[in-house]
Amino acid sequence: MSPSAASDIFSRLRNEIGKVIAGQEDVVNTLILSLFCQGHCLLIGVPGLAKTLLVRTVAEALGLQFSRIQFTPDLMPGDILGSEILRENSGRVEFDFQLGPIFANLVLADEINRTPPKTQSALLEAMQERRVTVARETRELPSPFFVVATQNPIEHEGTYPLPEAQLDRFMFSIGVRYPGRETEMEIVRRTTSGTLPSLQPVVSRQEILAVEQLIRAVPVADHVLAYAVDLACATRPGEVGAASTATQYLEWGAGPRASQYLVLGAKALALMSGRAAPETRDIRNVAPNVLSHRIVPNYRATGEGLRAAALVASLLKEVPEPKY
Repeated sequence: MSPSAASDIFSRLRNEIGKVIAGQEDVVNTLILSLFCQGHCLLIGVPGLAKTLLVRTVAEALGLQFSRIQFTPDLMPGDILGSEILRENSGRVEFDFQLGPIFANLVLADEINRTPPKTQSALLEAMQERRVTVARETRELPSPFFVVATQNPIEHEGTYPLPEAQLDRFMFSIGVRYPGRETEMEIVRRTTSGTLPSLQPVVSRQEILAVEQLIRAVPVADHVLAYAVDLACATRPGEVGAASTATQYLEWGAGPRASQYLVLGAKALALMSGRAAPETRDIRNVAPNVLSHRIVPNYRATGEGLRAAALVASLLKEVPEPKY
């Protein structure tokens, strides 16, 4: 597959999603990048911004098996992964494993922070290894496999913060903002004048897998790779290469997964634009979504009202792009 063919796939997918989702171009583009990089996404936004509709629409446009899990305080790991039940077969009682909703191509973990850490951790092996282990037996998940989680940032009662190990499994953290006035007018027009259009799959499973392989095969120049690593190292207070922003305002920085996802995201962004190789500007463009949920601000940052997004913006100004 050529870069132009991959760019055409991205374009077809964006156009089909746009039949239902008005605006939110950056959110849609970033979500698509994550899916084709074999990554997972965390969508953060207040209620009513069509986060669930967006994920369902992406699944329809991709023609993938979709599963939605509503996370609640009483949700158990078995409700996600599946469990063994007793069945009678020809007079014999034996265990039969019932697949859970995790066995789908695109899994929506809706309001993931509403369930306790024990249940949240049920996703760890699935997101990293693309398999689950239940009752001492390991089962492979379907391919492709993506997890998209949603989170409401304004509610604290009855919620459980995601542990850092869980957050690190997400390639991108995407902030879903309020639409502009014109976009909101279009949203209201579409949703109050009739039913939303039904979508048709515009990308085949084979094309999805081909793009995934192409992204991995895209060459990366040494100076682009170095820039990704320098950005990740700059977030680590007390380590060599730490930026002054990290030293002053961060408790913990991003791990090696950040460097990996910066490069993968830059590769996919280059292909989306029809280019054969990523540039440092691609690293800069994906950096906010890769780094913002991987850094932990300290008390000083909290006291001064500095959020992770502002700290990442400061880091990007501090770390120079390598010369080639």
